[in-house]
Amino acid sequence: MAKNVLIVDDNEHLRQILASVLRNFGYEVSEAATGDQAIASAISLNPHLILMDLDLPDMSGAEAARAIRNYSAMSDVPIIGCSAYIGWEFREEALRAGMVDYLEKPISPSIIQARIQQFILAER
Repeated sequence: MAKNVLIVDDNEHLRQILASVLRNFGYEVSEAATGDQAIASAISLNPHLILMDLDLPDMSGAEAARAIRNYSAMSDVPIIGCSAYIGWEFREEALRAGMVDYLEKPISPSIIQARIQQFILAER
């Protein structure tokens, strides 16, 4: 059975590119454009991993990650923060919010695949 990855990003073009890359690697993909959609999708789909943009239109990715972590069934789902923001303070914010990693955009497909495999293979 294919592993499900939830992509959360308000940039539709980027979501489509990431979804295409991940599908080519054999993952099932779900998408969300806002923090509220991310929370609802995470709870209903129970994905194996979430790629979370830090800059969403309705809340920060960190806030969405904290809200997702409040649901006990979602407490151990790996959330990887992704953003064009460069700097240790953004990585630190992502990690404090319960994310397991932080990737700076643009992200190469091989890096995405390696990081997803790293956390999905750790299985919950």
